[in-house]
Amino acid sequence: MATKLAVTPGLKEITAGRAAALLHVPAGYRADRPMPLVVMLHGAGGSARHGIDLARALADELGFLLLAPKSRAVTWDIIAERRFGADASALDAFVARITGDYAVDPERIAVAGFSDGASYALSVGIDRGETFSDIIAFSPGFMAPQRAAGRPAIFISHGVADRVLPIDQCSRRLVPRLEQAGYRVRYVEFPGGHTVPPDLARQALEAFVGPRAPST
Repeated sequence: MATKLAVTPGLKEITAGRAAALLHVPAGYRADRPMPLVVMLHGAGGSARHGIDLARALADELGFLLLAPKSRAVTWDIIAERRFGADASALDAFVARITGDYAVDPERIAVAGFSDGASYALSVGIDRGETFSDIIAFSPGFMAPQRAAGRPAIFISHGVADRVLPIDQCSRRLVPRLEQAGYRVRYVEFPGGHTVPPDLARQALEAFVGPRAPST
């Protein structure tokens, strides 16, 4: 097995060609103990920092590596260009680099996001289901995978008062389509707007991470 990096926990900037991302290595990371990886995707007009801020505290508490790429344009390629392009290629490169250099459990790699990031997480997660074991979508608008690979588990949450991506036109249409296609979907509606309630972020990430290995 290839030697994994022994690194100091904390936030690191990484690149793949012209693409940039932030990687948060949680407290408790050990090169000899693989842990889950969460790829968190920001919403339209967002940044890698927004992705990190959505889950950084939980990464330390629950024990997972947190990768947050930045889209090349104001939003992700499948939305801006209606096809997978530079963002998808960069995402592949980032995941390959992190799984190659760091101790990552290959059976627990999730792609997650909020708003446009959630739509992209559904799209790229289904398209690359052989890589991603889980998809976590907070208030998605749509999905547009070019194929279906694997069978990732899916978590979706959406606010019933969402005025940015109305629930009736978005998640209430997406969830039945996913279930009919054979995906295992956990769907939660909450009494709020276009946001990620902290308790639902915790719920989704706790379910993904599963029981923590005992520290020694």
